[in-house]
Amino acid sequence: MIVNEETKNQQNSKSMQSYLAPLVRDIPPSGIRRFFDLAEGSKDIITLGVGEPDFTTPWHVREACVYSLERGRTAYTSNAGMIELREAIAQYLYDSFQVSYQPSNQILVTVGGSEAIDLALRALIVPGDEILIPEPCYVSYSPITSIGGGVPVGIETFAENDFKLTAEALEAKITPKSKVLILCYPSNPTGAIMTYEDWLPIAKVVEKHDLIVISDEIYAELTYTQKHVSFASIPGMMDRTVLVSGFSKAFAMTGWRMGYACAHPDLIAAMLKIHQYTVMCAPVMGQVAALEALTNGLEEKDRMIESYNQRRRLIVQGFVDIGLPCHEPQGAFYAFPSIAETGLSSDEFAQRLLMEAKVAVVPGTAFGSGGEGFLRCSYATSVAQLTEALGRIGEFVHKLKTS
Repeated sequence: MIVNEETKNQQNSKSMQSYLAPLVRDIPPSGIRRFFDLAEGSKDIITLGVGEPDFTTPWHVREACVYSLERGRTAYTSNAGMIELREAIAQYLYDSFQVSYQPSNQILVTVGGSEAIDLALRALIVPGDEILIPEPCYVSYSPITSIGGGVPVGIETFAENDFKLTAEALEAKITPKSKVLILCYPSNPTGAIMTYEDWLPIAKVVEKHDLIVISDEIYAELTYTQKHVSFASIPGMMDRTVLVSGFSKAFAMTGWRMGYACAHPDLIAAMLKIHQYTVMCAPVMGQVAALEALTNGLEEKDRMIESYNQRRRLIVQGFVDIGLPCHEPQGAFYAFPSIAETGLSSDEFAQRLLMEAKVAVVPGTAFGSGGEGFLRCSYATSVAQLTEALGRIGEFVHKLKTS
């Protein structure tokens, strides 16, 4: 019997599945990437899906990297990262958010903020530990919790409360197995923020139940109505908090993959053990660029944020005019309009919008069950593109209502 090459490949593929760790095999792919892949290669698609600045990394930041390469700076750095970069991060966090960390033993430079979150979870999780995650939330928190042997526990937040986490909702989900609370404010995907007054009751619950907090503050600079308040700045919370951030969003450096974690020296030391055995250190070229961004790029950062603010007002008003309720996002660069009144699920709406109106958005269900009835729309794109996208969405919704 002759077996053709395609049949052989199918058989090999089926066989290979049996080798995979069931935990990894069963994790669904990212809902964000699914819609991005559907849109890729299609003509006339306007993409409001991927959370990436449309700005190019400023020239002087790129030039610093190029110049360092020309000088042959291509070797490993310290596992924790260049000391001058850690010093600059410490100064920046103190100046911007009034949190104080020692560069020598409380700051770890990582390959993006995502690695920092993964390291923190792997350093903390004992199999069976419950990890509390307010939802809707960034797509990676639950999967990397599961990979680390933890049990993700969602805490639903609601539009009528501006998607803020409340002490009552947190308390209701805590059990004797609860160990870590993951926070992401400003929020991806909702754009919600938390004020100092919002944080105080959360801090009381954290202390009462002896929780550790991983605070993903990658959008900290992108707030529009008031200044970001770091959870680590709340009295008594610094030693309980792993502050995670990076350069991707505010400094338009997504592809550089530069992040960092700040925490108690013992926790940073544990994270550093994993980091040094997996990636050794963040790329030196990216570290040089990040140092330049912190040293000479703050004015450009502020100009980009002001541009996002203009687009934020445009997209929110646009959704209101269309008839899609949209709470005002006060941080990050996402709008999270409700499409519940259309009668379609989030997935159905997003798929039909892509096919019929050529606009790519992300269904809210990609960010947890609490996202049903919503869409995530990034406004980190040009005013012209946003205006055109809103026009297409408006026509699509009008057709739904009149059909």
